[in-house]
Amino acid sequence: MLDERDRKLLDLLQRDAGLSVVDLADRVALSVSACSRRIQRLETEGYIARRTVVLDRGRLGVPTTVYALIRTAHHSAEWMERFAAVIADIPEVVEAHRLTGNIDYILKLALPRVEHYDVIYKQIVRKVELFDVSAAISMETLKDGEPLPVDYAT
Repeated sequence: MLDERDRKLLDLLQRDAGLSVVDLADRVALSVSACSRRIQRLETEGYIARRTVVLDRGRLGVPTTVYALIRTAHHSAEWMERFAAVIADIPEVVEAHRLTGNIDYILKLALPRVEHYDVIYKQIVRKVELFDVSAAISMETLKDGEPLPVDYAT
């Protein structure tokens, strides 16, 4: 079971994974060693999947977000494994979700410009058969990469 200190640690770490254990311990009123043990336990128990750094997409030259909406006529385990392997090898695919409803998959692409979408599209369709693909270009990001709510964690 998680307590309030655990939840506070999770919240702090997801907002800034670069905080030192000394800073974290101070913010949750624990000794450094007790705080370090809690963080290790949270990692071991799977609450912390990994620690990452959020990079500036503009500075990296990939400011454009395109969503590829994919429909397929294939739903076998073999096809799904092949599709997952294909998109895993494309670094511009930064998120992928299998959906309910009329669209089977949505891919979030980080691209240098809209025209680069065609390059990614061709990489995918050369390796796996799709029924229909359409794209939506993000005009403005209103909310992105926000911390997850930690109040529901048990």
